[in-house]
Amino acid sequence: MRISLIAGAFSAAALAPTIGAAGEWDIGGEVAGEFRYFPNDPLYPGQLEHFQPSISFQPDIRWESEDRKHQFVVIPYAKIDSQDDERTHVDLREGFYRFNADGGWSLTLGAAKVFWGRTESRHLVDIINQTDAVEDVDDEDKLGQPMANLTLINDWGAVDLYVVSGFRTRTYPGVDGRPRFELPVDTDEEIINRDWGRGAIDVAARYSHYIGNWDFGVSIFHGTSREPRFSPIANSTVIRPVYDKITQGGIDLQYTKDAWLWKLEAIVREGHGDTFAAVVGGFEYTLYQIFDSNADLGLLVEYQYDGRDLNFVQEPFGPALAAPVTFADNDVFAGARLGLNDPQDTSLLAGATVDTNDAFTGVFIEAQRRIGQNWTTEFEARLFLNADEDSTAFDIRDDDFITLRIARYF
Repeated sequence: MRISLIAGAFSAAALAPTIGAAGEWDIGGEVAGEFRYFPNDPLYPGQLEHFQPSISFQPDIRWESEDRKHQFVVIPYAKIDSQDDERTHVDLREGFYRFNADGGWSLTLGAAKVFWGRTESRHLVDIINQTDAVEDVDDEDKLGQPMANLTLINDWGAVDLYVVSGFRTRTYPGVDGRPRFELPVDTDEEIINRDWGRGAIDVAARYSHYIGNWDFGVSIFHGTSREPRFSPIANSTVIRPVYDKITQGGIDLQYTKDAWLWKLEAIVREGHGDTFAAVVGGFEYTLYQIFDSNADLGLLVEYQYDGRDLNFVQEPFGPALAAPVTFADNDVFAGARLGLNDPQDTSLLAGATVDTNDAFTGVFIEAQRRIGQNWTTEFEARLFLNADEDSTAFDIRDDDFITLRIARYF
């Protein structure tokens, strides 16, 4: 199915010059090699031991008419992983046609990416695209989502309306993979609690605007949850993901004043046990040109709260968690962002999230630097500390890892 979507997108791109006036092509992309290392021995049978090299390929093909009214974008993605078969996959990150009208509106049709959110440590309101969880544990990598998106822009703000179908289930590491739960997630045993399953229709809307120093968005989503809850299978060594119909309302705010950015995201969700609320909020304060250099240092602090119920409930298919698992139920995040503002675009982001209930601490370091005109190198480290038996993160307590990624752009 994924391959056929990509083939269709390439066919659509080939037809681009037949729409309107002659346009301009922009063809590029990247090839990247990734080396991941786990310093600790694995906890569970079948898991890879220490080394996990992989390679990925992501072309980027764009066409735009001379009058800029018509646009085609095709961005397929492929990864080959040496250890985990589930991490070897092909996806259509984006493959869409967009019409930009003169009257302040645009229409997007196809597989696209949509990002909602303001905060650094967690993106609560971001719900349109599914997470590609085999890529990393930070929920930043997303699968392309088939949709129709109408955008209306006026002096009073912007309105985005979405009709979404072709539900994408979340990817997970396989039996060989790390980090993972003690029982791996079997994506072949998934349950989608919707009439029409993957073909069910989701609808969403978001209004965004700014007033003075305030930027804000208000959103609503009704459809299949991108977060699954989990259900154990009797006499089995795997767990299955369960996707439910939910309704989620969200708000995201940002207040800018001098060197301060105050940020907030909050949601209310119905459909996962009792209706619950979640919030993440805090600030980023930037120190400009530190030590008489061009470097800027941003200091970040955020608080995370989530009121979902993680008890087991009895379903027709067996016991299941009432809501999807989350680590961010009552946590504090602190970090720093360093940008050298040099010709190589050198940057560093580091931080830690501490659970105030059990002291579990997740630490991360991310750094990147351009080499010459066409190469970049990225370094990442993730540590999972103080995960005791009562912690949600107990299963990944020995899955600390570091990653070195080198990419060639063309």
